[in-house]
Amino acid sequence: MASNTENFDMSSVNLQEIHDFLVSIAHAAGQTITSARPTTSRTGSKKNAADLVTETDRAVEKMVSERIRERYPDYQFMGEETYKPGDTLTPAPTFIVDPIDGTTNFVHTYPYACISLGFAINLTPVIGVIYNPFTNQLFTGIKDQGSYLTSPLHNREKLPLKPLEPFYDDSGNGGLGNCLIIGEWGSDRSGNDYDVKVKTFRKLCADKKDGGAMVHSIRSLGSAALNICSVAAGWADVYWEGGCWAWDVCAGWVVLKEAGGEIVDANPGRWKAKVDGRRYMAVRGGEGWEAVVKEFWGCVEGELEVGMDME
Repeated sequence: MASNTENFDMSSVNLQEIHDFLVSIAHAAGQTITSARPTTSRTGSKKNAADLVTETDRAVEKMVSERIRERYPDYQFMGEETYKPGDTLTPAPTFIVDPIDGTTNFVHTYPYACISLGFAINLTPVIGVIYNPFTNQLFTGIKDQGSYLTSPLHNREKLPLKPLEPFYDDSGNGGLGNCLIIGEWGSDRSGNDYDVKVKTFRKLCADKKDGGAMVHSIRSLGSAALNICSVAAGWADVYWEGGCWAWDVCAGWVVLKEAGGEIVDANPGRWKAKVDGRRYMAVRGGEGWEAVVKEFWGCVEGELEVGMDME
């Protein structure tokens, strides 16, 4: 395994070939996911009753890891279901996989779940393939080659799907108050970070006369990968999250960046996010995005502690 300081020569990697391979895996995994009967058992939660895992998660990751290791035995693999505390991401070419992102939705048969297949080199996401088999939506992206949505309604359309308006008009009006926000509660329901989320969501929604941002609304949809893709498509403006992992965001990171969007840290003042940093704010493309980030940070009540031990 490469050291944490050694950079890998990207010129030797055929990104298009890997992208196409991951698309084929995504479709195969999708058939397994949609044909499964999602159930959990007494061993079906990893941390608490809100942090679910199913046998389908494990079966899909096993299939994906076996196919990847057979095709690319020299590359690293990081998957949600096989991750062990202490495992770290290195500059080596690494497949970063979430077999089912949105497991709680999957268990409840809510059709907002996907397989997320990312590939990173030098700690930078360079390929993203995200497939929701319930809606047959496939989001894909390759670094410096754009990102796309293929679905029954979209014949491989380039992202974003619509012209993105500036966040502010010529008079400086608009900004965060005109935004549709996505924010997740997470599976931790106590402690500092939960309190930060509750207070921040309250301030985002509060009337401006009470010191709030009065955003259009906040959605909690249950899949980090699909949330980021929604921002990339232009369906939402901002996605703010603390607590998810590299496998939740790696693939979506590419899709968003190639659509002209940006990812920064969820904590105020931190413009540089890390793929394994566990704190993220995704912002759609459009003039004035930096000012919207600053507005949003002004609504963050406190500081998220998750990921601090990795810095």
